[in-house]
Amino acid sequence: MTDSSVKAIAKVMDSVGDSAYVVVALIVLMALYAMLTQKNLLKVSIAISVMCSSVNMFLVLLGYRAGGNIPIHFLKGDESALMVLPTPQCLTLTAIVIGLATTALMLSLIVMLRKHYGTLDIDEIRRLRG
Repeated sequence: MTDSSVKAIAKVMDSVGDSAYVVVALIVLMALYAMLTQKNLLKVSIAISVMCSSVNMFLVLLGYRAGGNIPIHFLKGDESALMVLPTPQCLTLTAIVIGLATTALMLSLIVMLRKHYGTLDIDEIRRLRG
């Protein structure tokens, strides 16, 4: 990325302010509401994936610094430059991999439950189970 594009992104983020945190909080609340109210296992799985993505967005927001460069510039010998925090970026990459594995496991369990019980409704599965 060029310096002008980094400055343009920094200008947009500065003008946004705390509204990005509000958007992330709203997405988390919507996903939590869906997880608690939906009876379809597939919809619950989608809500969990959306919550995972919103947590990743929150981690990226935490690591943002206005006018900061990517951490690789620091390794090139430019110690005086301001850089974004690399730790939230590493945590976000780890969370993406964990979220992918969790989603794959959830979907495989949902497929097995559908084969065994013939439905994805939580109440119906509980009733058929006895």
